[in-house]
Amino acid sequence: IPPVPLMKATAMSLTHQDVVEHLRRIIDADRIIDDEATLKLASVDHYRKLQTIFDTHTMQLPAAVVMANSTDEVSKILAFADANDVNVVARTGGTATEGGLESGTDRSIVVDGSLMNEIISIDAYNMQATVQCGVPLQLLEDACREQGLTTGHSPQSKPIASMGGLVATRSRGQLSTLYGGIEDMVVGCEVVFAGGAVSRIKNNPRRAAGPDIRHIVIGNEGALCYITEVTVKLFPFMPENNHYLGWTTKEMSKGFDVLRDVMVAGLKPAVARLYDYEDGQLQFSHMANPDEVTIIFTTEGNAGVARATADGIREIIARHPDCKPIDGDLVDTWFNDLVWGPEKVIAESNRIRESRNVNRTTEVSADWTSIQKIYAAVIPRIRAEIAGITMVGGHSSHSYINGTNLYFNYFFDLGDTAPENETEECYLPIISIIVDETLRYGGSIVHHHGMGKARAPWVKDEYGTSYPMLEKLKQVYDPNGVMNMGTIIPNK
Repeated sequence: IPPVPLMKATAMSLTHQDVVEHLRRIIDADRIIDDEATLKLASVDHYRKLQTIFDTHTMQLPAAVVMANSTDEVSKILAFADANDVNVVARTGGTATEGGLESGTDRSIVVDGSLMNEIISIDAYNMQATVQCGVPLQLLEDACREQGLTTGHSPQSKPIASMGGLVATRSRGQLSTLYGGIEDMVVGCEVVFAGGAVSRIKNNPRRAAGPDIRHIVIGNEGALCYITEVTVKLFPFMPENNHYLGWTTKEMSKGFDVLRDVMVAGLKPAVARLYDYEDGQLQFSHMANPDEVTIIFTTEGNAGVARATADGIREIIARHPDCKPIDGDLVDTWFNDLVWGPEKVIAESNRIRESRNVNRTTEVSADWTSIQKIYAAVIPRIRAEIAGITMVGGHSSHSYINGTNLYFNYFFDLGDTAPENETEECYLPIISIIVDETLRYGGSIVHHHGMGKARAPWVKDEYGTSYPMLEKLKQVYDPNGVMNMGTIIPNK
Protein backbone atom coordinates (compact mmCIF):
# COMPACT_ATOMS: atom_id res chain seq x y z
CA ILE A 1 0.00 0.00 0.00
CA PRO A 2 1.66 3.25 -1.08
CA PRO A 3 2.14 5.99 1.53
CA VAL A 4 -0.28 8.90 1.60
CA PRO A 5 1.72 11.75 0.03
CA LEU A 6 2.46 15.06 1.65
CA MET A 7 1.53 18.29 -0.06
CA LYS A 8 5.17 19.32 -0.64
CA ALA A 9 5.74 19.66 3.11
CA THR A 10 8.63 17.86 4.73
CA ALA A 11 7.88 15.40 7.52
CA MET A 12 9.79 17.50 10.04
CA SER A 13 7.59 20.52 9.32
CA LEU A 14 4.30 18.75 10.02
CA THR A 15 2.17 20.38 12.68
CA HIS A 16 -0.52 18.56 14.62
CA GLN A 17 -3.09 20.16 12.36
CA ASP A 18 -1.20 18.94 9.29
CA VAL A 19 -1.29 15.41 10.67
CA VAL A 20 -5.01 15.63 11.34
CA GLU A 21 -5.69 16.96 7.85
CA HIS A 22 -3.78 14.09 6.25
CA LEU A 23 -5.59 11.55 8.43
CA ARG A 24 -8.92 12.91 7.24
CA ARG A 25 -8.02 11.68 3.77
CA ILE A 26 -7.80 8.15 5.18
CA ILE A 27 -10.73 7.73 7.57
CA ASP A 28 -13.91 9.55 8.51
CA ALA A 29 -13.29 12.84 10.27
CA ASP A 30 -15.63 11.95 13.13
CA ARG A 31 -13.25 9.14 14.12
CA ILE A 32 -10.28 11.48 14.43
CA ILE A 33 -10.41 12.98 17.91
CA ASP A 34 -8.19 15.95 18.74
CA ASP A 35 -9.83 17.82 21.60
CA GLU A 36 -7.41 18.66 24.41
CA ALA A 37 -9.16 16.65 27.14
CA THR A 38 -9.00 13.45 25.08
CA LEU A 39 -5.38 14.06 24.08
CA LYS A 40 -4.34 14.57 27.71
CA LEU A 41 -5.86 11.24 28.72
CA ALA A 42 -4.26 9.58 25.70
CA SER A 43 -0.79 10.90 26.52
CA VAL A 44 -0.33 8.61 29.55
CA ASP A 45 -1.28 5.21 30.92
CA HIS A 46 -1.22 3.85 34.49
CA TYR A 47 2.54 4.46 34.67
CA ARG A 48 1.75 8.14 35.22
CA LYS A 49 -1.72 7.58 36.62
CA LEU A 50 -1.38 10.48 39.06
CA GLN A 51 -1.35 12.96 36.18
CA THR A 52 -4.86 11.78 35.35
CA ILE A 53 -6.02 11.44 38.96
CA PHE A 54 -4.90 15.00 39.84
CA ASP A 55 -5.39 16.51 36.35
CA THR A 56 -1.80 17.72 36.15
CA HIS A 57 -0.79 16.56 32.68
CA THR A 58 2.76 17.38 31.62
CA MET A 59 3.41 14.85 28.86
CA GLN A 60 3.65 15.68 25.17
CA LEU A 61 0.23 15.37 23.57
CA PRO A 62 -0.41 13.26 20.48
CA ALA A 63 -1.79 15.01 17.42
CA ALA A 64 -4.92 12.87 17.51
CA VAL A 65 -6.58 9.70 18.67
CA VAL A 66 -7.55 7.80 15.53
CA MET A 67 -10.39 5.30 15.91
CA ALA A 68 -9.62 2.69 13.26
CA ASN A 69 -12.33 0.15 12.44
CA SER A 70 -10.62 -2.23 9.99
CA THR A 71 -7.29 -3.77 9.11
CA ASP A 72 -7.34 -1.80 5.87
CA GLU A 73 -7.64 1.47 7.78
CA VAL A 74 -4.81 0.51 10.14
CA SER A 75 -2.68 -0.32 7.10
CA LYS A 76 -3.32 3.05 5.47
CA ILE A 77 -2.69 4.94 8.74
CA LEU A 78 0.61 3.13 9.34
CA ALA A 79 1.68 3.74 5.73
CA PHE A 80 1.06 7.47 6.21
CA ALA A 81 2.86 7.51 9.55
CA ASP A 82 5.90 5.64 8.23
CA ALA A 83 6.22 7.92 5.21
CA ASN A 84 5.93 11.05 7.28
CA ASP A 85 7.87 10.25 10.47
CA VAL A 86 4.81 10.18 12.73
CA ASN A 87 5.07 8.02 15.85
CA VAL A 88 2.27 5.45 16.24
CA VAL A 89 1.03 4.34 19.66
CA ALA A 90 -1.18 1.25 19.39
CA ARG A 91 -4.05 1.09 21.89
CA THR A 92 -7.11 -1.04 22.57
CA GLY A 93 -8.26 -1.36 26.20
CA GLY A 94 -5.83 1.24 27.52
CA THR A 95 -4.91 -0.72 30.67
CA ALA A 96 -1.11 -0.66 30.22
CA THR A 97 0.90 0.02 33.38
CA GLU A 98 4.48 0.67 32.23
CA GLY A 99 4.27 3.77 30.02
CA GLY A 100 3.80 1.86 26.78
CA LEU A 101 0.91 4.14 25.82
CA GLU A 102 2.81 7.41 26.35
CA SER A 103 3.27 9.51 23.23
CA GLY A 104 7.05 9.47 23.32
CA THR A 105 7.36 12.46 20.97
CA ASP A 106 5.37 15.57 20.07
CA ARG A 107 4.62 14.14 16.62
CA SER A 108 2.52 11.11 17.57
CA ILE A 109 -0.87 9.62 16.97
CA VAL A 110 -2.73 7.05 19.04
CA VAL A 111 -4.28 4.41 16.80
CA ASP A 112 -7.16 3.05 18.84
CA GLY A 113 -8.54 -0.34 17.79
CA SER A 114 -11.41 -0.53 20.27
CA LEU A 115 -13.97 -0.21 17.44
CA MET A 116 -12.56 -3.40 15.94
CA ASN A 117 -14.60 -5.43 18.41
CA GLU A 118 -16.10 -8.32 16.47
CA ILE A 119 -15.98 -11.88 17.78
CA ILE A 120 -15.38 -13.49 14.39
CA SER A 121 -15.90 -17.09 15.48
CA ILE A 122 -16.09 -19.39 18.48
CA ASP A 123 -15.16 -22.80 17.12
CA ALA A 124 -16.19 -25.28 19.81
CA TYR A 125 -15.09 -28.31 17.79
CA ASN A 126 -11.55 -27.08 17.13
CA MET A 127 -11.46 -25.34 20.54
CA GLN A 128 -10.40 -21.91 19.37
CA ALA A 129 -11.86 -18.42 19.02
CA THR A 130 -10.96 -15.72 16.52
CA VAL A 131 -11.52 -12.08 17.45
CA GLN A 132 -10.58 -8.59 16.37
CA CYS A 133 -8.08 -6.72 18.53
CA GLY A 134 -10.62 -4.50 20.28
CA VAL A 135 -12.76 -7.30 21.71
CA PRO A 136 -12.78 -6.99 25.52
CA LEU A 137 -11.59 -10.17 27.21
CA GLN A 138 -14.66 -10.21 29.46
CA LEU A 139 -16.96 -10.09 26.42
CA LEU A 140 -15.17 -13.03 24.82
CA GLU A 141 -15.11 -14.98 28.08
CA ASP A 142 -18.85 -14.45 28.62
CA ALA A 143 -19.61 -15.60 25.07
CA CYS A 144 -17.46 -18.69 25.52
CA ARG A 145 -19.07 -19.60 28.83
CA GLU A 146 -22.47 -19.64 27.15
CA GLN A 147 -21.10 -22.61 25.20
CA GLY A 148 -19.48 -24.29 28.21
CA LEU A 149 -16.01 -23.01 27.28
CA THR A 150 -13.42 -20.63 28.70
CA THR A 151 -10.37 -18.78 27.41
CA GLY A 152 -8.54 -19.78 30.59
CA HIS A 153 -7.16 -16.22 30.66
CA SER A 154 -8.07 -14.22 33.73
CA PRO A 155 -5.86 -11.21 34.51
CA GLN A 156 -7.19 -8.82 37.13
CA SER A 157 -7.86 -6.39 34.28
CA LYS A 158 -10.25 -8.86 32.58
CA PRO A 159 -13.32 -6.55 32.72
CA ILE A 160 -11.50 -3.70 30.95
CA ALA A 161 -8.61 -5.22 28.95
CA SER A 162 -8.87 -6.05 25.23
CA MET A 163 -7.44 -8.95 23.28
CA GLY A 164 -4.98 -7.00 21.12
CA GLY A 165 -3.35 -5.36 24.12
CA LEU A 166 -3.19 -8.60 26.07
CA VAL A 167 -1.26 -10.25 23.26
CA ALA A 168 0.92 -7.18 22.69
CA THR A 169 2.01 -7.06 26.34
CA ARG A 170 2.52 -10.84 26.75
CA SER A 171 -0.15 -10.97 29.43
CA ARG A 172 -0.27 -13.57 32.19
CA GLY A 173 -3.62 -14.41 33.81
CA GLN A 174 -4.38 -15.52 37.35
CA LEU A 175 -4.99 -19.11 36.19
CA SER A 176 -1.66 -19.34 34.37
CA THR A 177 -0.26 -22.30 36.28
CA LEU A 178 -2.91 -24.45 34.60
CA TYR A 179 -3.64 -22.73 31.28
CA GLY A 180 -0.37 -20.89 30.62
CA GLY A 181 0.16 -17.29 29.58
CA ILE A 182 -1.20 -15.58 26.50
CA GLU A 183 1.84 -16.88 24.58
CA ASP A 184 0.60 -20.43 25.23
CA MET A 185 -2.91 -19.56 24.05
CA VAL A 186 -2.31 -17.67 20.81
CA VAL A 187 -2.81 -19.93 17.79
CA GLY A 188 -2.48 -17.39 14.99
CA CYS A 189 -2.86 -13.69 14.32
CA GLU A 190 -3.04 -10.87 11.79
CA VAL A 191 -0.77 -7.84 12.12
CA VAL A 192 0.15 -4.65 10.29
CA PHE A 193 3.76 -3.52 10.09
CA ALA A 194 5.17 -0.01 9.67
CA GLY A 195 4.62 0.99 6.06
CA GLY A 196 1.27 -0.78 5.95
CA ALA A 197 2.19 -4.37 5.07
CA VAL A 198 -0.35 -6.88 6.43
CA SER A 199 0.84 -10.30 7.60
CA ARG A 200 -1.17 -13.29 8.77
CA ILE A 201 0.14 -16.21 10.80
CA LYS A 202 -2.20 -19.11 10.09
CA ASN A 203 -3.97 -21.11 12.78
CA ASN A 204 -2.32 -24.43 13.55
CA PRO A 205 -1.75 -26.35 16.79
CA ARG A 206 2.00 -26.55 16.14
CA ARG A 207 4.50 -26.15 13.34
CA ALA A 208 8.19 -27.00 12.95
CA ALA A 209 8.67 -24.88 9.83
CA GLY A 210 11.47 -22.76 11.22
CA PRO A 211 11.33 -20.34 14.18
CA ASP A 212 7.97 -19.69 15.80
CA ILE A 213 7.27 -16.25 14.34
CA ARG A 214 4.23 -15.77 16.58
CA HIS A 215 6.75 -14.60 19.16
CA ILE A 216 7.74 -11.62 17.03
CA VAL A 217 4.16 -10.45 17.60
CA ILE A 218 3.42 -11.64 21.14
CA GLY A 219 4.89 -9.14 23.58
CA ASN A 220 6.00 -6.63 20.93
CA GLU A 221 4.10 -3.82 22.77
CA GLY A 222 3.33 -2.02 19.53
CA ALA A 223 7.03 -1.42 18.92
CA LEU A 224 7.16 -3.80 15.93
CA CYS A 225 3.61 -4.10 14.61
CA TYR A 226 -0.07 -3.42 15.19
CA ILE A 227 -2.13 -6.51 16.08
CA THR A 228 -5.53 -6.47 14.35
CA GLU A 229 -6.81 -10.03 14.90
CA VAL A 230 -5.96 -13.00 17.11
CA THR A 231 -7.02 -16.61 17.44
CA VAL A 232 -6.72 -18.20 20.88
CA LYS A 233 -7.27 -21.66 22.33
CA LEU A 234 -10.37 -22.55 24.33
CA PHE A 235 -10.89 -24.98 27.20
CA PRO A 236 -13.87 -26.71 28.82
CA PHE A 237 -15.47 -24.58 31.56
CA MET A 238 -16.48 -26.70 34.55
CA PRO A 239 -16.64 -24.47 37.65
CA GLU A 240 -18.59 -27.12 39.54
CA ASN A 241 -15.31 -29.04 39.85
CA ASN A 242 -13.30 -26.23 41.45
CA HIS A 243 -11.42 -26.76 44.72
CA TYR A 244 -10.18 -23.90 46.93
CA LEU A 245 -7.30 -24.58 49.31
CA GLY A 246 -5.25 -22.44 51.66
CA TRP A 247 -2.70 -22.61 54.45
CA THR A 248 -0.63 -20.27 56.58
CA THR A 249 2.94 -20.74 57.75
CA LYS A 250 5.61 -18.63 59.42
CA GLU A 251 8.30 -18.05 56.81
CA MET A 252 8.38 -16.98 53.17
CA SER A 253 11.14 -19.52 52.60
CA LYS A 254 8.74 -22.28 53.70
CA GLY A 255 6.10 -20.91 51.34
CA PHE A 256 8.52 -20.91 48.42
CA ASP A 257 9.44 -24.50 49.25
CA VAL A 258 5.76 -25.51 49.17
CA LEU A 259 5.22 -23.84 45.79
CA ARG A 260 8.33 -25.52 44.42
CA ASP A 261 7.28 -28.94 45.72
CA VAL A 262 3.89 -28.62 44.04
CA MET A 263 5.38 -27.58 40.70
CA VAL A 264 8.18 -30.15 40.72
CA ALA A 265 5.60 -32.87 41.47
CA GLY A 266 4.02 -32.07 38.11
CA LEU A 267 0.77 -30.79 39.60
CA LYS A 268 -1.13 -28.09 37.72
CA PRO A 269 -3.28 -26.02 40.05
CA ALA A 270 -5.12 -23.15 38.39
CA VAL A 271 -3.90 -20.73 41.07
CA ALA A 272 -0.72 -21.08 43.14
CA ARG A 273 0.01 -18.05 45.29
CA LEU A 274 2.21 -17.07 48.24
CA TYR A 275 1.80 -13.80 50.18
CA ASP A 276 4.12 -12.40 52.81
CA TYR A 277 2.48 -10.98 55.91
CA GLU A 278 2.49 -7.33 54.78
CA ASP A 279 0.99 -8.00 51.37
CA GLY A 280 -1.27 -10.68 52.77
CA GLN A 281 -2.88 -8.29 55.22
CA LEU A 282 -4.37 -6.43 52.26
CA GLN A 283 -6.03 -9.67 51.20
CA PHE A 284 -6.29 -12.05 54.15
CA SER A 285 -6.49 -10.06 57.38
CA HIS A 286 -9.54 -12.16 58.25
CA MET A 287 -7.62 -15.42 57.65
CA ALA A 288 -3.98 -14.99 58.65
CA ASN A 289 -2.59 -14.22 62.08
CA PRO A 290 0.16 -11.63 62.61
CA ASP A 291 3.55 -12.62 61.17
CA GLU A 292 2.08 -15.43 59.06
CA VAL A 293 2.44 -15.89 55.32
CA THR A 294 -0.45 -17.23 53.26
CA ILE A 295 -0.38 -19.99 50.63
CA ILE A 296 -3.35 -20.31 48.24
CA PHE A 297 -4.24 -22.92 45.63
CA THR A 298 -7.24 -23.52 43.41
CA THR A 299 -7.81 -26.46 41.06
CA GLU A 300 -10.29 -26.75 38.20
CA GLY A 301 -11.15 -28.55 34.98
CA ASN A 302 -12.03 -32.24 34.63
CA ALA A 303 -13.56 -33.49 37.89
CA GLY A 304 -11.10 -36.33 38.39
CA VAL A 305 -8.07 -34.24 37.50
CA ALA A 306 -9.17 -31.30 39.68
CA ARG A 307 -9.79 -33.61 42.63
CA ALA A 308 -6.52 -35.48 42.14
CA THR A 309 -4.61 -32.21 41.91
CA ALA A 310 -6.16 -30.99 45.16
CA ASP A 311 -5.36 -34.31 46.84
CA GLY A 312 -1.79 -34.13 45.56
CA ILE A 313 -1.37 -30.65 47.02
CA ARG A 314 -2.73 -31.85 50.38
CA GLU A 315 -0.21 -34.72 50.36
CA ILE A 316 2.63 -32.27 49.81
CA ILE A 317 1.37 -29.93 52.54
CA ALA A 318 1.22 -32.90 54.93
CA ARG A 319 5.01 -33.03 54.66
CA HIS A 320 5.09 -29.51 56.07
CA PRO A 321 3.34 -29.86 59.46
CA ASP A 322 3.87 -26.20 60.36
CA CYS A 323 1.34 -25.24 57.63
CA LYS A 324 -2.11 -24.57 59.12
CA PRO A 325 -5.27 -24.86 56.96
CA ILE A 326 -7.57 -22.01 55.93
CA ASP A 327 -11.28 -22.45 55.27
CA GLY A 328 -11.66 -23.09 51.52
CA ASP A 329 -14.87 -21.05 51.37
CA LEU A 330 -12.89 -17.99 52.45
CA VAL A 331 -10.42 -18.61 49.64
CA ASP A 332 -13.32 -18.92 47.18
CA THR A 333 -14.75 -15.57 48.31
CA TRP A 334 -11.34 -13.90 48.11
CA PHE A 335 -10.57 -15.18 44.62
CA ASN A 336 -13.88 -14.13 43.13
CA ASP A 337 -13.26 -10.53 44.25
CA LEU A 338 -9.83 -10.20 42.65
CA VAL A 339 -10.77 -8.70 39.27
CA TRP A 340 -10.46 -4.96 38.72
CA GLY A 341 -13.35 -3.43 36.84
CA PRO A 342 -14.05 0.28 36.29
CA GLU A 343 -15.59 0.68 39.75
CA LYS A 344 -12.37 -0.42 41.49
CA VAL A 345 -10.27 1.85 39.28
CA ILE A 346 -12.48 4.79 40.24
CA ALA A 347 -12.38 3.87 43.94
CA GLU A 348 -8.58 3.61 43.88
CA SER A 349 -8.29 6.99 42.15
CA ASN A 350 -10.56 8.61 44.74
CA ARG A 351 -8.56 7.11 47.60
CA ILE A 352 -5.26 8.39 46.18
CA ARG A 353 -6.70 11.82 45.49
CA GLU A 354 -8.00 12.16 49.05
CA SER A 355 -5.15 10.54 50.98
CA ARG A 356 -2.13 11.31 48.72
CA ASN A 357 -1.06 7.78 49.55
CA VAL A 358 -0.09 5.92 46.36
CA ASN A 359 -0.02 2.16 45.75
CA ARG A 360 2.13 0.56 43.04
CA THR A 361 3.35 -2.89 42.03
CA THR A 362 6.39 -4.19 40.17
CA GLU A 363 6.78 -7.82 39.06
CA VAL A 364 9.91 -9.82 38.30
CA SER A 365 10.82 -13.51 37.94
CA ALA A 366 13.72 -15.85 38.68
CA ASP A 367 14.62 -19.43 39.49
CA TRP A 368 13.74 -20.86 42.90
CA THR A 369 17.12 -20.06 44.44
CA SER A 370 17.40 -16.54 43.10
CA ILE A 371 13.82 -15.41 43.77
CA GLN A 372 14.32 -15.80 47.51
CA LYS A 373 17.53 -13.76 47.38
CA ILE A 374 15.78 -11.03 45.40
CA TYR A 375 12.92 -10.91 47.90
CA ALA A 376 15.32 -10.79 50.87
CA ALA A 377 17.37 -7.98 49.28
CA VAL A 378 14.62 -5.73 47.90
CA ILE A 379 12.27 -5.38 50.89
CA PRO A 380 14.82 -3.94 53.36
CA ARG A 381 16.34 -1.66 50.70
CA ILE A 382 12.98 -0.08 49.88
CA ARG A 383 12.24 0.45 53.56
CA ALA A 384 15.65 2.00 54.17
CA GLU A 385 16.08 4.10 51.03
CA ILE A 386 12.62 5.36 50.06
CA ALA A 387 11.04 8.17 52.09
CA GLY A 388 7.33 8.00 52.82
CA ILE A 389 6.94 4.21 52.50
CA THR A 390 3.86 3.12 54.46
CA MET A 391 3.82 -0.55 53.34
CA VAL A 392 6.00 -2.85 51.30
CA GLY A 393 5.44 -6.54 50.78
CA GLY A 394 5.46 -9.20 48.13
CA HIS A 395 3.69 -12.19 46.69
CA SER A 396 4.24 -14.92 44.12
CA SER A 397 1.35 -15.62 41.76
CA HIS A 398 2.76 -17.47 38.70
CA SER A 399 4.94 -20.53 39.19
CA TYR A 400 6.86 -22.92 36.94
CA ILE A 401 8.85 -26.08 37.47
CA ASN A 402 12.08 -24.07 37.48
CA GLY A 403 11.06 -20.90 39.29
CA THR A 404 8.38 -18.33 40.00
CA ASN A 405 7.48 -14.68 39.73
CA LEU A 406 7.44 -12.11 42.49
CA TYR A 407 5.21 -9.06 42.79
CA PHE A 408 6.44 -6.26 45.00
CA ASN A 409 3.47 -4.32 46.37
CA TYR A 410 4.15 -0.98 48.04
CA PHE A 411 2.40 2.15 49.29
CA PHE A 412 3.99 5.55 49.87
CA ASP A 413 2.88 9.04 50.88
CA LEU A 414 3.48 11.79 48.36
CA GLY A 415 4.55 14.26 51.03
CA ASP A 416 5.74 17.43 49.29
CA THR A 417 6.09 15.71 45.91
CA ALA A 418 3.85 17.23 43.26
CA PRO A 419 1.60 14.56 41.69
CA GLU A 420 2.98 15.24 38.21
CA ASN A 421 6.50 14.45 39.50
CA GLU A 422 5.57 11.24 41.37
CA THR A 423 6.86 8.91 38.67
CA GLU A 424 10.39 10.35 38.60
CA GLU A 425 10.74 11.23 42.28
CA CYS A 426 9.01 8.25 43.95
CA TYR A 427 8.11 5.43 41.59
CA LEU A 428 11.27 5.14 39.47
CA PRO A 429 13.61 5.06 42.50
CA ILE A 430 11.66 2.05 43.80
CA ILE A 431 11.74 0.35 40.39
CA SER A 432 15.49 1.01 40.28
CA ILE A 433 16.03 -0.89 43.54
CA ILE A 434 13.93 -3.83 42.34
CA VAL A 435 15.67 -3.95 38.97
CA ASP A 436 19.11 -3.64 40.53
CA GLU A 437 18.62 -6.59 42.85
CA THR A 438 16.83 -8.68 40.23
CA LEU A 439 19.67 -8.27 37.74
CA ARG A 440 22.22 -8.90 40.49
CA TYR A 441 20.77 -12.36 41.04
CA GLY A 442 20.11 -13.20 37.40
CA GLY A 443 16.34 -12.75 37.30
CA SER A 444 14.15 -11.08 34.68
CA ILE A 445 13.13 -7.49 35.40
CA VAL A 446 9.68 -7.99 33.82
CA HIS A 447 7.39 -10.97 34.25
CA HIS A 448 4.17 -9.94 32.52
CA HIS A 449 3.44 -6.21 32.60
CA GLY A 450 5.74 -5.45 29.67
CA MET A 451 8.80 -3.19 29.43
CA GLY A 452 6.90 -0.11 28.27
CA LYS A 453 8.98 3.01 28.76
CA ALA A 454 9.32 2.43 32.51
CA ARG A 455 11.87 -0.38 32.31
CA ALA A 456 13.23 0.28 28.81
CA PRO A 457 16.38 1.96 30.22
CA TRP A 458 17.49 -1.47 31.50
CA VAL A 459 16.74 -3.41 28.31
CA LYS A 460 20.42 -4.02 27.46
CA ASP A 461 21.08 -5.29 30.98
CA GLU A 462 18.03 -7.57 30.72
CA TYR A 463 19.08 -9.06 27.37
CA GLY A 464 22.85 -9.07 27.76
CA THR A 465 24.63 -10.51 24.73
CA SER A 466 21.28 -11.37 23.12
CA TYR A 467 20.34 -7.67 22.87
CA PRO A 468 21.52 -7.38 19.22
CA MET A 469 18.86 -9.94 18.27
CA LEU A 470 16.15 -7.65 19.67
CA GLU A 471 17.71 -4.54 18.16
CA LYS A 472 17.82 -6.14 14.71
CA LEU A 473 14.13 -7.03 14.92
CA LYS A 474 13.39 -3.34 15.46
CA GLN A 475 15.65 -2.32 12.58
CA VAL A 476 14.05 -4.81 10.19
CA TYR A 477 10.38 -4.40 11.06
CA ASP A 478 10.40 -0.68 11.92
CA PRO A 479 13.38 0.80 10.05
CA ASN A 480 12.12 4.38 10.37
CA GLY A 481 11.39 4.02 14.08
CA VAL A 482 7.75 5.13 13.98
CA MET A 483 6.23 2.30 16.03
CA ASN A 484 5.76 3.23 19.69
CA MET A 485 8.95 5.18 20.04
CA GLY A 486 10.79 4.61 23.33
CA THR A 487 8.90 1.45 24.25
CA ILE A 488 11.08 -1.63 24.94
CA ILE A 489 14.03 0.08 23.23
CA PRO A 490 14.57 3.54 24.76
CA ASN A 491 14.94 6.71 22.75
CA LYS A 492 18.57 7.55 21.95
